[in-house]
Amino acid sequence: MPDQPLVPKPPILFASERLGFRCWHVTDLDAFSKMNADKETMTYFQKALPIAESQALMDRMNKLYADRGHCYFAVELLESEEFLGMIGLGIKSFIAPFTPCIDIGWRIQRKFWNQGYATEGAQRCIEFAKELGISELYSLASSKNVASTRVMQKIGMSYQYDFEHPDLKKYPRLQPCSLYKIAF
Repeated sequence: MPDQPLVPKPPILFASERLGFRCWHVTDLDAFSKMNADKETMTYFQKALPIAESQALMDRMNKLYADRGHCYFAVELLESEEFLGMIGLGIKSFIAPFTPCIDIGWRIQRKFWNQGYATEGAQRCIEFAKELGISELYSLASSKNVASTRVMQKIGMSYQYDFEHPDLKKYPRLQPCSLYKIAF
């Protein structure tokens, strides 16, 4: 079988000082699936994800971008092009008083924690949302996830309330969730 031609990595769509945001590429799967399999990284999610679920998530994000012009982007360090994680805008459609809505979220490799990347990337995604004409964003996390709720506060989001997430009924350790919002 002849070698398959390499499909170039998608271009950087927008950037912050240190981060480049782009669509997902086959070469992201290894680092993304390792991050999604890391138990500490996935502490505040239902479970670690196997490779097939990581691939499916990448595919869903590329489709969301094609359909809506935003997604949880693959994020890389501009200096080295190393995969950092995902930061961006998604859609929440579970049944709740604030849904459907556009949310802002992040998940980054543990080795990059506590370096300001989540905050920097989320701030840049807020600017991107404004460029798209989006007037408000929500974010949610387990109320125990202090690191994520702190990022929400740093990027100017306002605490709304805690709620029981309907999709997490089988995961009481993750309840309640804290909801934050920003409007512009």
